[in-house]
Amino acid sequence: MSTATLTAPAPSRRTATRPHGLVWSVLRLHRTALWVWLAFVVATAGFLLWLTGPAAHDAQHQLETYGYAGVLEAASSSATLFSFTSGAYNDLFYDPDNLITLGGFAVALFAAGPLIGRELENGTAQLAWTQSVSPARWLAAKLAVPACFLVLGNGLLTALYHHLWSAHSNLLVAGITPRALYFSLGPATVAAPLLGLALGALIGLTVRRTLPALALSGFVYFLVYAFRGNHWPFQGRYTQPVPTSNSWAIDTTGAKVPDPDCYLDRGCLASHHIARFAREYLPSPDYWPRQLLETGVLLTLTALTITAAFTVVRHRAA
Repeated sequence: MSTATLTAPAPSRRTATRPHGLVWSVLRLHRTALWVWLAFVVATAGFLLWLTGPAAHDAQHQLETYGYAGVLEAASSSATLFSFTSGAYNDLFYDPDNLITLGGFAVALFAAGPLIGRELENGTAQLAWTQSVSPARWLAAKLAVPACFLVLGNGLLTALYHHLWSAHSNLLVAGITPRALYFSLGPATVAAPLLGLALGALIGLTVRRTLPALALSGFVYFLVYAFRGNHWPFQGRYTQPVPTSNSWAIDTTGAKVPDPDCYLDRGCLASHHIARFAREYLPSPDYWPRQLLETGVLLTLTALTITAAFTVVRHRAA
């Protein structure tokens, strides 16, 4: 007499921790953009760490040897016409800020084109809406997934930039540029690309064509960037107070003494028994009030733009 054997069903390949549903679809569909973003964050973070470490050696030596005159010498010795291609440490210090700004433009273009506009133009979004996915859930997933990567990536870069400022801001030539960088690094650096994401999504939903949406989103984000640079409450280049900097010399006995203004004259420094120099930027009490105000304005504009985007998508699906 034979006995029947029951075959247990094969276990599902989907694990409990694997993303699924709309989140998984967004990750799979835009995995190339995700890898590009991760590569951008890793490369920029590596650049910031290099500036914090070995790149600062020569400029730090000039500061310790000649004081602020050494800072000026280090800034001018290898400078070229365009600061982004300059080998001077003073110019390299600002390049990560330029990269982060370009990243914000890229986010706005991505949201308007590949993320939203292309799916509306190809009809894949409308097809998803006829299935079990509501337009609101579709848009929520489209915005939430890249927003998480933006916050994590830009948060890491901002933290590393603050560390670089704390370590080597004393190697910067005084003027408008260091104070603009000081007052721009913070929560607002993380909030600004989120506004670019929301604006790109709204433009993509409104235009519904990839190339026109790309062009319009780039132009609109440029206007936002320009407005932030010149109007209160944003951190315009000419509206911040100047961070206070202190410079001093240390003689061979270890005592602090005023800078003897020898410039690059080693004989003069020896006659004053100068062993080394030091310099620092002092924290500004205006930093956090300005940062929190600008961040609040940016997040409010982001929320209003997202609300408008959900209104548009509901109207399109009706």
